[in-house]
Amino acid sequence: MIGKKIAEIRRKRGMSLSELAERANVSKSYISGLERSINENPSIQVINRIADILEVNVTTLIRAEREPEECPEKEWQEFVSELKETGIDKEQIGEYRTLIEFIKWQKEKN
Repeated sequence: MIGKKIAEIRRKRGMSLSELAERANVSKSYISGLERSINENPSIQVINRIADILEVNVTTLIRAEREPEECPEKEWQEFVSELKETGIDKEQIGEYRTLIEFIKWQKEKN
């Protein structure tokens, strides 16, 4: 899934495989393997570099194309309360969202 997104965005940007590989400091064969789903488990560091070069958020690359899961309202309220108790504010949520999306993506792959 991630490889198809990388290829799609790279092409939309008019960027060659070689250019992306060079700018992300990753081998061309590795990027090619990602795009062809041969390499299916890149590190968060590689994903971050590729996302930066493609000018997209990491979550754009790793988010699965699926319907959002339903969650009872009470569960959401408890989650928000826990975040507030730990001192996390609205502005910091985005930082954690990227990490959470990466963890979900890793679990789906394993």
